[in-house]
Amino acid sequence: MGVVTVREEQAIQRLTDRLVDSYPAERVESAVGTARKRFEGHPVREFVPILIERIARRELEAANAAAAQAEGVAVQPGSVTQESSNPVRGNLASGGRKLVADKRPMAFAAATVLVVVALVVVFAVRRPAEPAAVTATPGVTTVHGVVGSEKLAFFEDPRVVDVLSRKGIKAEVEPAGSWQIATSIDLGKYDFAFPSSAPTAERIQRARNISTKYTPFSSPLAIATFQPIADLLTAAGVLRAGPVPTFDMARYLELVRTDMEWDKLPGNTVYPVHKNILVSTTDPRTSNSAAMYLAIASHVANDNTIVQGPAAEQAVLPTVSRLFVRQGYTENSTEGPFREYLSAGMGPTPMVWIYEAQFVEATVRGQIQPGMVLTYPSPTVLSQHTLVPLTASGDRIGRLLATDPDLQRLAAEHGFRTSDPTQFAKVTADRHVPVATDLIDVIDSPTIDTLEHLLDGVTKSYN
Repeated sequence: MGVVTVREEQAIQRLTDRLVDSYPAERVESAVGTARKRFEGHPVREFVPILIERIARRELEAANAAAAQAEGVAVQPGSVTQESSNPVRGNLASGGRKLVADKRPMAFAAATVLVVVALVVVFAVRRPAEPAAVTATPGVTTVHGVVGSEKLAFFEDPRVVDVLSRKGIKAEVEPAGSWQIATSIDLGKYDFAFPSSAPTAERIQRARNISTKYTPFSSPLAIATFQPIADLLTAAGVLRAGPVPTFDMARYLELVRTDMEWDKLPGNTVYPVHKNILVSTTDPRTSNSAAMYLAIASHVANDNTIVQGPAAEQAVLPTVSRLFVRQGYTENSTEGPFREYLSAGMGPTPMVWIYEAQFVEATVRGQIQPGMVLTYPSPTVLSQHTLVPLTASGDRIGRLLATDPDLQRLAAEHGFRTSDPTQFAKVTADRHVPVATDLIDVIDSPTIDTLEHLLDGVTKSYN
């Protein structure tokens, strides 16, 4: 998202918040969304937010005037905004409309306001020690989404819930594997889909003919392991030591091709297990992280070149299929194997494929124990967590996640890299998380069509 676009999105978010203070949230979203469409494709953007606000206000006031006229009540221009911004006056004046047809109702309303205000003051004086009651915000819109499981903790964070509530949104989300979101889940009942990469989001966009998307944060893929395993891999030439260890994917694939087992590694006395050296992943048929693992492995197996065309696809399939088929059962989302890594130790999961954000978030929560090691595959992929709005409400939450400074800060505390790198840097520095500050060896994933062909090939290998 360019600088101009970010500024424009922030300005539109601010004007939306102003309008929500005076009008029902759902009508504001509709009015702003309609106004935005009038300026799509215009090269000059400086005054677009101002024009959108004027158009939206005009539409909202006209709608309220029409509603008042239908009820036989006269409305003064601009009175909707003035009245509805005051919840007490708005309730007394029939939903925020200013009555002018008869002075007696106005006098009665004014007297009632004085009584209500007096009661509020007396109540506050009588109960000074009690905090203000937390009640549901009027006009809050419930927005339903399906998200990659690694983002569930973010949406359940009470601080995130509070920020969204203040913006007039209550987010209700369900977790699923990202590839599963793109291929098999019925999205008709959701307002937004939030998979963990651009390719999975692109598949959703294609299927539903949607051009809009938001990428509020990202996370590189990584491998979590343990110090004894790291020492073995360093001796085997797979791990390169440094402030942040690097996992050599080319050397690793050599061991996979030869069916190397842990107990065959020279000098292995810490993990003499009779099983193949394999990174534990999720199911590539349902999970984005496994699909990205496939993208990296296919790139390395294809002589460090992005796979293109049927010949290249068939050439790499025998190698990349081994990475998955020999694991046995795999789960649908990264939450499963990472949870096992945290709780069960290196016995069942000596190496697990994760998002960097998961390790950082677990460190913030105090779940990372001494001897747990974060490494970065070389090459790696930067997974762009991409939100696809399916309704106007979904579009609003996408804009909020991408532009709201509080939500961006909280995303960094959950381990995600945001548009402001200083936020992530502060979190990792404060918690002493050894992460790669500069991601250099990053590759692009193959096209969505090639990735689907490779996934189909791996699926056939299971059978």
